Amino acid sequence: MSHKRRLIEHRLPLKEISEASAREKSIRHGHISTLHIWWARRPLAASRAAVFATLVPDTEENYQLVKKIVPWEAVKDGNSKDILEARRRVLEASGGTPPRVLDPFAGGGAIPLEALRLGCEAHALDLNPVAYLILKATLEYPQRFGQPNSRAVPTYIRALDQAHAQAKDQAAQGTTRLLEEGGEAQEEGPFSKAYRENPLAAEVRYWGEWVLERARQELAQFYPKDPDGRTPVAYLWARTVTCTNPTCRAEVPLVRQWWLAKKDKKRIALKPLVDREAKRVDFQVVEVPQGEDWPDQGTIQRGNAACLVCGTVVPVENVRSKAKQGNWGERMLAVVLAEQGGGKAYRPANNEDRAVFERARVRLAELQASHTEELSLVPDEPLPPKGTLGFRVNLYGIQTWGQLFNPRQALALVTFAKWVREAHAEMLKQGMDAELAKAVAMYLAIVHDRLADKNASLAVWHNTRENPEHVFGRQALPMVWDYAEINALVANGWPNALEWVWLAITGCSFASDVPASVHRGTATRLPFPDGYFDAVVTDPPYYDAVPYADLSDFFYVWLRRTVGHLYPEHFRTPLTPKGQEAVQNPVRHGGDNEKAKRFFEEMMGEAFREMHRVLKPEGKATVVFAHKSTEAWETLISALIGAGFQVEASWPLQTEMQTRLRARGSAALASSTFLGCTKRVGQGTVGLFAQVREEMQRTIQPRLEEFWDSGIRAADFFMAAIGPGLEAFSRYDEVRRADGRRVEVGEFLDEVRKIVLEFALERVLGAKAEAGAVDGPTQFALLTLWAYGLEAPSDEARKIAQSTGVSLPELGSLVRVEGEKTRIQKARERVKRDRDFGLPQTGPVPMVDALQRAILMLREGREALAQYLDAVGYLRSSAFWLVAQALAEILEGEDEGRDLHELLTLREGLVRVAQVERLL
Repeated sequence: MSHKRRLIEHRLPLKEISEASAREKSIRHGHISTLHIWWARRPLAASRAAVFATLVPDTEENYQLVKKIVPWEAVKDGNSKDILEARRRVLEASGGTPPRVLDPFAGGGAIPLEALRLGCEAHALDLNPVAYLILKATLEYPQRFGQPNSRAVPTYIRALDQAHAQAKDQAAQGTTRLLEEGGEAQEEGPFSKAYRENPLAAEVRYWGEWVLERARQELAQFYPKDPDGRTPVAYLWARTVTCTNPTCRAEVPLVRQWWLAKKDKKRIALKPLVDREAKRVDFQVVEVPQGEDWPDQGTIQRGNAACLVCGTVVPVENVRSKAKQGNWGERMLAVVLAEQGGGKAYRPANNEDRAVFERARVRLAELQASHTEELSLVPDEPLPPKGTLGFRVNLYGIQTWGQLFNPRQALALVTFAKWVREAHAEMLKQGMDAELAKAVAMYLAIVHDRLADKNASLAVWHNTRENPEHVFGRQALPMVWDYAEINALVANGWPNALEWVWLAITGCSFASDVPASVHRGTATRLPFPDGYFDAVVTDPPYYDAVPYADLSDFFYVWLRRTVGHLYPEHFRTPLTPKGQEAVQNPVRHGGDNEKAKRFFEEMMGEAFREMHRVLKPEGKATVVFAHKSTEAWETLISALIGAGFQVEASWPLQTEMQTRLRARGSAALASSTFLGCTKRVGQGTVGLFAQVREEMQRTIQPRLEEFWDSGIRAADFFMAAIGPGLEAFSRYDEVRRADGRRVEVGEFLDEVRKIVLEFALERVLGAKAEAGAVDGPTQFALLTLWAYGLEAPSDEARKIAQSTGVSLPELGSLVRVEGEKTRIQKARERVKRDRDFGLPQTGPVPMVDALQRAILMLREGREALAQYLDAVGYLRSSAFWLVAQALAEILEGEDEGRDLHELLTLREGLVRVAQVERLL
């Protein structure tokens, strides 16, 4: 059976997709990332391109259309005409029936949302209960309840219009049309109009305000205004330990730095006022003149704390010990105030601020004492055990999820949680449809989750934006020494969280008026019949990159307390289920990392086999891999092939915001690689290595020409070559040598790599004939610098070295291996470790060594330089000077690049100097 070639199997406009994906990181309004955090969510632009290219034929028109549908402008205000055209072509390619598309690791919902947008019958599955709710909030509820004019405007929304009109005394203005209600003409106001445009978004906004007003009545006393009427928007805290000096014993605030606002025209810091006699530290807010940098240095570095009174350093072991024993405290240092003009002001915290906080502590204790429900008021569920990926807080005595919040933060959260539950009950009393009420309550729970993410004792103050950060600035829960507590009633509190959720609902509603099918389950046992899907497009978990289940417990424990009763089948357990999660987590395997790795790979193998089972014979699969470890993703590709897939293409996409899509001097692999696959035809087929290699060599060359001509370069060039390189290999269940030995994926990829490197070397040098004259170490330096800059992943550096006929140890001082990273040393770095590199001693000097030695000799004069290059045999070598030119271009902007350009300008003069010396 032959497969119709799809666009993704032949070409993609990588530059446009990558640029749109990278730009998307800075887009907020209406983007699904603002609905609820989910880690390592794929960009919508890349997801849209992947789904479309997986489903449509390889034509020039479709290739050009990808460029038009990936920008954010194509979807931000609804589906553009280009999106509608893409939807038409997807439908046409599937014979007039919407294609069924599955994402079995749906997570944050980017891929299935784009499948919906393109008119597909989308199915999303995830094992995690938090992800399941996010998927329903992204793919089901906006499409069911958020479509224009789909529901009658309820009485309480009309009441808002009446109050609005009366307050403005403009009942006759702003009319859009007349409505007949109860026999009397009624004028439609802005709230009714908004409801007709998006009933779901309007309901969430109404009930979100309803919750806020009731929470405000209980909580306002704990966030009092200043005497001058200014409103506190945040309180800045530091954890504290006692100085270990027995003659001091002062309180030591643990502060990273003292900046409150650090901008070009606003430089404000908290200045410690040390009273050594009283052994006490107070604070004042000061303006910092330009040029002064004292606020950069706080009291704690690498966990070691310096006492401001006596200078004693409390070592990190002591800090941890005090924390575990409960012998550390916290101190409110400053208060952030909202100015009438919209800016922020600062003042030191005072005794009244602390007294108010203590009243909040007492109130929380009262509520806990009177709480009679089985589920604790403040989450007492345990944090994951020590050693869990990404978790550091449990090293400091924090044992439960509730301990991540100070008493006022916890009081705010339990109060809002109560009113979320009450809001749902009130919706039903008002006669709201039960499913809609369940949906609205879930969005209020998501607003609550956003509040928790901003209002925990792990949210630091961002002094350039003058705002608190999220708890999850990255995929981990590290320890935080100083933190920002927000006023939950204003600014970055509930109102802000509600606004972001409202915008996300609006954005998701634009995508489609047909909901997706959302399932909760494991990808290793898919609840679908054989041959059910036209395509599987998915971004599977990646070894130990993200501990999804452990991180999501931060939200799960609060969701149990807001809407757990509405989704009892998904919130039965105290914490998220972890036994079947596909992750490499040694803690779950007795600390055995190899066992954890095998478990993950077995799980992924099962998942790939299930994907193969539910895919139609002519179906297509696109799998996203984040490929920081070459060895690791080779294992996953092997599992994919073992499951019965044939790899047709591999496309590297850059999804990170950078001033350039690839920054020199860093290991700048593209963020992810999209593998296009089909189902392999036949079973039990065996290929002979010699024949398969010959076929690969024959087919890969023209594809390399295409990749180069389309502008693909560096590490991305290697990644793009993997697909066509593996096409012949993955056509068979297994490939064997003439002696019967099985050839593994990694072994075959080494063959692919050699061909790719030879091709790249010729192009980098610009001369095919000269490439053969370049020695192995110099080939390694050229190719590694071209692909990765000065720093490369160690396993990739090792493979490039092997492909050029050398090993990393043989390269000597040229490289410095530091764990997962290998750095190419500049000349001035090398000479500190190896004074004699590049000198003609025991054998030929590699060109790269001679070039770096020549750089060091630039100031010694032309005569010495000419003598050296003549002695090592490179003065008149055209290959040597081609290498110098190539390295100068690769290292453009680096000191070494400028030195090489200087050396190149001396070439002719050096030859003349050598000729004169010979005559003499």
